[in-house]
Amino acid sequence: MSLEAYIKDTKCWFTDDKEGWISASLTTKDVGADGKVTMTFVDDNGKDHVFTSTLVKIQESNNTILPPMRNPPLLEGTEDLTNLSYLNEPAVLSNIRTRYSHCNIYTYSGIVLIAANPFARVNLYTQDIIQAYSGKRRGELEPHLFAIAEDAYRCMIRDGKNQTIVVSGESGAGKTVSAKFIMRYFATADDSERGTDASKSAGMSETEEQILATNPIMEAFGNAKTTRNDNSSRFGKFTEIQFDKDRNIIGAKIRTYLLERSRLVYQPEFERNYHIFYQLVAGAPPSEKKELDLQSIQQFQYLRQGGVSTINGVDDAAEFEITQRALSTIGISVQAQWDIFRLLAALLHIGNIQVTGRNDAIISEDDPSLIIATRVLGIPLGEFKKWLIKKQITTRSEKIVSSLKPDQSLIVRDSVAKYIYSSLFDWLVNNINSSLSSEAVASKIHSFIGVLDIYGFEHFKKNSFEQFCINYANEKLQQEFNQHVFKLEQEEYVREKIDWKFIEFSDNQPCIEMIEGKLGVLSLLDEESRMPSGSDQGWCNKLFNQLGTEKHKKWFTKPRFSNSAFTISHYAHDVTYDCDGFLEKNRDTLPDELLNLIKNSDNEFLEEVLMTSATIGAGGSLTEDKRKSVINRKPTLGSIFKGSLIQLMDTINSTNVHYIRCLKPNEAKQPWAFDAPMVLGQLRACGVLETIRISCAGYPSRWSFSEFVERYYMLVNSEHWGFDTQKMCSAILEATIKEADKYQVGLTKIFFRAGLLAYMEKLRTDKLNSYATLIQKNVRRFVCQKRYDRIRKATIKIQCFARKVHAQRTARSLRQERSAILLQTFLRGYVQRKKYVETRNHVLRVQCAIRAKQARLSFQKMRETNGATKIQQIWRGLQARAQYKKEVRAVVLVQSCIRRNKARKTLLDLKAEARSVNHLKEVSYRLEGKVVELTRALDLAHQQNKTFDSQVASLENQVRLWKEKYELSQQSKSKEIALAAENPTVPKNEFETLKAANVELQSKYNDSVEKVRTLDQEIAKLTESLARTKDEIQKLAAQAKVKPEDSETVTALRRENQYVREQLAQLSKATGRDTSSFPVISKTNGTPASNSTAPSIHSQQVQDAFEKYENSYSFAKETTHKTVSALPAAVSIPHANGAKAPAPRVGRNRSNSTPDIAALENGVLFKPQKTTNSVFDNLDNHSRTAKTLSGDDWSRRVNRSRPSIHSLIEQPEVEIMRILEDEEGLQEEILNGLIKNMKIPSPSLSNLPLIKEIMFPAHLIGLLTTQMWKYGYIKESERLMINVMQAIQQQSMAIVGDDTIIPCAYWLSNVHELLSLICISEQEITREELVARCGDDYDWQEYEQLVSTVKYELECLEYNIFHVWMKSLKKQLNKMIIPAIIESQALPGFITNDSGRFFNKLIGSAPTFSMDDLLMLFNKIWKAMSCYYVEHSVVRQVMTELLKMVGVTGFNDLLMRRNFCTWKRAMQIQYNITRIEEWCKGHDLPEGTLQLEHLMQATKLLQLKKASQNDIEIIYDVCWMLTPTQAIAQRVAANEKNDTLMLDAISLEDAGSFETPEIRDVDLEGDRYLPSWLVNLSRLKSLMHLVVV
Repeated sequence: MSLEAYIKDTKCWFTDDKEGWISASLTTKDVGADGKVTMTFVDDNGKDHVFTSTLVKIQESNNTILPPMRNPPLLEGTEDLTNLSYLNEPAVLSNIRTRYSHCNIYTYSGIVLIAANPFARVNLYTQDIIQAYSGKRRGELEPHLFAIAEDAYRCMIRDGKNQTIVVSGESGAGKTVSAKFIMRYFATADDSERGTDASKSAGMSETEEQILATNPIMEAFGNAKTTRNDNSSRFGKFTEIQFDKDRNIIGAKIRTYLLERSRLVYQPEFERNYHIFYQLVAGAPPSEKKELDLQSIQQFQYLRQGGVSTINGVDDAAEFEITQRALSTIGISVQAQWDIFRLLAALLHIGNIQVTGRNDAIISEDDPSLIIATRVLGIPLGEFKKWLIKKQITTRSEKIVSSLKPDQSLIVRDSVAKYIYSSLFDWLVNNINSSLSSEAVASKIHSFIGVLDIYGFEHFKKNSFEQFCINYANEKLQQEFNQHVFKLEQEEYVREKIDWKFIEFSDNQPCIEMIEGKLGVLSLLDEESRMPSGSDQGWCNKLFNQLGTEKHKKWFTKPRFSNSAFTISHYAHDVTYDCDGFLEKNRDTLPDELLNLIKNSDNEFLEEVLMTSATIGAGGSLTEDKRKSVINRKPTLGSIFKGSLIQLMDTINSTNVHYIRCLKPNEAKQPWAFDAPMVLGQLRACGVLETIRISCAGYPSRWSFSEFVERYYMLVNSEHWGFDTQKMCSAILEATIKEADKYQVGLTKIFFRAGLLAYMEKLRTDKLNSYATLIQKNVRRFVCQKRYDRIRKATIKIQCFARKVHAQRTARSLRQERSAILLQTFLRGYVQRKKYVETRNHVLRVQCAIRAKQARLSFQKMRETNGATKIQQIWRGLQARAQYKKEVRAVVLVQSCIRRNKARKTLLDLKAEARSVNHLKEVSYRLEGKVVELTRALDLAHQQNKTFDSQVASLENQVRLWKEKYELSQQSKSKEIALAAENPTVPKNEFETLKAANVELQSKYNDSVEKVRTLDQEIAKLTESLARTKDEIQKLAAQAKVKPEDSETVTALRRENQYVREQLAQLSKATGRDTSSFPVISKTNGTPASNSTAPSIHSQQVQDAFEKYENSYSFAKETTHKTVSALPAAVSIPHANGAKAPAPRVGRNRSNSTPDIAALENGVLFKPQKTTNSVFDNLDNHSRTAKTLSGDDWSRRVNRSRPSIHSLIEQPEVEIMRILEDEEGLQEEILNGLIKNMKIPSPSLSNLPLIKEIMFPAHLIGLLTTQMWKYGYIKESERLMINVMQAIQQQSMAIVGDDTIIPCAYWLSNVHELLSLICISEQEITREELVARCGDDYDWQEYEQLVSTVKYELECLEYNIFHVWMKSLKKQLNKMIIPAIIESQALPGFITNDSGRFFNKLIGSAPTFSMDDLLMLFNKIWKAMSCYYVEHSVVRQVMTELLKMVGVTGFNDLLMRRNFCTWKRAMQIQYNITRIEEWCKGHDLPEGTLQLEHLMQATKLLQLKKASQNDIEIIYDVCWMLTPTQAIAQRVAANEKNDTLMLDAISLEDAGSFETPEIRDVDLEGDRYLPSWLVNLSRLKSLMHLVVV
């Protein structure tokens, strides 16, 4: 290709970043006189490409620098790249792209087949296509991998030599699919050149079916979805298809290389684990799923990491069935298959074992995954759990067992799973080989064809040990390819002395030697792995020292910004490997304790798997006494892989190799998308371009003289036949090949150009076919003629006989059909009538029996229910009275003991305090403080006296001035009045009108007074009526023993009393007077308790039932209740011992009180709220009707019957379950109505709220949760508790700043109350009770697990609230410490102006906070915790942490201020500290003062003398907590900071330690409380009162 060939419109190629190469047409060409050449090209987009050079440079480069020319359109898309006129890089790329765009994925490149992955299903592998390529020579049909397979098969038959097909390429290029179709071709193609047995003619043989069945098995257990490929092989596989002397497939053998074990325990994003796990979860039967707990893919940690659970177009359940059929095909029984699947399920559950703990790893024995895994594996749970979190170090004298950290424990857990899966994979491969290649088959093997499907070159963002081994294997394969295609070719040409020119190629032998050499990467890795103290960084440093030399500079480099990685320049790409994890993966070890534990498993299948894996690793069979040592002495994974790779290369080198290079057209796996730069890089890396050059310039086919003569002797006449083979070869070549440059004759062989051998085969086949056709023509004519005559005669005879038989059968059929219809008519009628009569009689008898049995059962149940009710009534009364007496005695005894012990301890403390020197010091300090306070008070008094004197003087002056002004004003006013009297200002008629209006107003006033007087009389009458009504109530209560129905009369009177009170209230509003002035209380308290008679037992039960009814079905009013005085003593609630309780005094009524017994005693009457229960509706209507009646109506309705108590509470359990089923409504009331709308009561120590007023949220939530558990609503309770805890945490953390004190303290106390309720409920609820209530299907284990989870989550919630609260408190306190403790000067007489802050000096401002602010904050925190009943232990933790922060911060700040190191400033600080100490003692926190000791001793140090040796000794006695450095630092300058002098600063982000307080003693059967301001809680109200009933 010279410069003259470049004429106008010549198309050439130019590089392009997007398309790789782009075509352009020559427009202008200019060759200057000075030899400068300029050519301008324009591409299809209109872009100019200019080529400039000189003639000298073009001649020196032999025209190679000229733009590569494009082939004519006729040659675009040729099947073999060697047929191109212009064979260059862009021409090859364009040809492949053109064929790919026409859906032709295969292209020849000399001896190599190029296969481009279509990423779509193509119809190229059907049985018809397989048969089409069977027996065809390469080149007769379009390029196809079946042609390569057929070529390998023919070479094996013709040469008698083993063959190998190497399928290589990047990950995702389609290697696995290509290898699978090659194996399918060998198993299903028919060989026309050999005889076919019966089995072959009927279909595939059993062996061939087994060979094909290995594909789904190996893909399921060894393939996974990656970002580059949906079915990526994560191991290398070399499959030998074995043939006997008759060319029949008799067996196969599989060798695997480097299974990617780490994929089992970790998958990157958008990738999956091995296919078999997803197939098992999707396709296992329901019974096995339940047994093995296989619910969903998201259930398992090993399957959900990549975030992808399915593959588009793949049904895992259907694939699971295919895998099962394949396992059965190769001879694995169904029992063995489910042993495999159980083992896989155990591995999934191992991945779900939860490892917790902060420093030491912890695994719960109740972990369900741990239980299932150990059960399936057949190993002891305790031992397995122990060695997952422990390790044992064996020394000469002892064995040391230590704990593992959580991350180390996770590594050990994953190692167990990887070891078992790898052993299972080895067992599976060994089983396949045993089935396909037994000893009997091995003796018949004559030759084999190997198919190598191995992982392609990999390069990711993070490359580890697996990528290193994969790329190392690809380096070896590339070297073999180079030697086969380049080096060996040229050497053989030289030996045969034919005309040939050497071609240089890139040899990667130095890179391979650097990896596998004596001091190479693998050698150094094994050396470091065998060292006990070996580390990844140590190995990396050895690599830098050994390989970072000038010799290996081209292949090994160190990254610029990393010391734990290295870069190797591979043949395809430079890859940087991260050293982290190399040693651990190379060792591939499992602790001996776990190894022995698994080896001694009760699972026989697992033991067989481990023994098989050990046998394969040892390279042969094992005796029983050597099995243990073999398992424990495993070589490193790198050395195993290196040895297997060397063995593979020896196998390949001993065979005739055929190559298939797979290309990945695009990274996104889009169907029929072609990324030109990506494909171009793969073509350069795999050596396709060099193959084309050799194929065109060399002789890829060669034959020896004898083989060539034996094969093609029939192409010449017999006169040329003889014993001189070389002469015969020349005769054959001269007769068939006219071009002399198409072949070369060597010393022992004949070399042919590409495509010539196919031409010779075609001539031979045509010659043989012509002879065979002549013979077949005559034989077939004779056979067909004889057969035709014989068939014609036989057909005529058969037709006659058949027609006769047909007529006879038709007549017989008509007669039989008519008879059958008549018989069927009568028979069916008889049968139906008989069946109807029998069925009717049976139904009547069954109905009678069932109705009789139901009636008996109903009657029996009614009797049992009535009897049980009576027994329960009596028994519960006895239990309640006995329990009450017992508790009273126990409480009195405990109180006496506790008070006695406290008194003794207090006495001993007072005695010790009086005798101690510290007490004297404390007294002296107090006296000093009092002196200081008195001095300050005296100064203030003097200042006030001076102020008062000045104020008195100024006030006297003002009084004198006011007197003078008043006298002057009086004189002027008297004069004005006199003048006004003389001249009247109002006319007479207006005066008369005003006078009349005055009289009218006076009369109206008198009428109003009279009306008020009348109303007062009516009020007095109503008051007397009320008193009489109360007297009647007392009399009726005293006579309660006469009639059982008296309780209804009492109720009617109470309602009449309520009506009178309401009338009284209306009158009070009308008159504007207070009804409390009427003498109601005096009348109600007029009857003493001593004068009343004790009621009988029957009347007491009636009264108790009535009060229970009132408490259970009376809801809190939504508005403020009107209260009256207490009920009289005659109707007070009797005690358990039968005596009446005295009428209690009228207490302070709360607006948010719950209607309980105390409320009834206080005389509060409630209106029932309407609920969803029909019982409550009736009661509500009854109450509303009663409220609207007048006094006369009440007198008429007293004797009418009211709803029975039994009818109201007939079936409370049914109503409770109905309420619990409304999960959404309950959650809405709890979350929005109770938690989010909570009005937290303000803390007040003077008016301390009751504990039920604080803890009612916890009580209501605990009540609801307990009822859910009792009635079997486990899942609903779990969801409720999760939402409740989230809502409480949001409410606690939503408030910031000063407002966090109250809500955090309130919810902290409520959460602990709820935890205590849960714990007590857990003890109260028994399994027998739940089973009796919910049935035998109640899951007790699920209930126990839920309770433990809820308790743990509540403890975590307590810690979170405490953490947020302490952070907020510390931030508030941090702003106050320095201004209040160090800078404030509250002590008069010792005030200094030595502020060290420049800004304060500049503006002259006082400290922003004082000691009063600090103590106010402490009081606010203390008050909140006390009012909300926070445990004293938590109070101590909070205040101790805050005081510690005060002491440390103040001490460190004082150290850094030189100008504050004066005795006056020390007096001020000591006074401030004394106030804090007094606060601590006043609040029972004596240990809090210890946190201020450093600061207190520092102030004492500043006040003490420092003149003599005795002074120094006194200082060391007094300031015993200060170190010498800290004591001297009081005089160090401010700029001479030394952090070692200071105490460790308290972090504002650290909440400090939190110890969960002890569980509270909560009464589950106590009073239920619900504030009235909580609205829209109808379900909770109903549930609360139903539980009480």
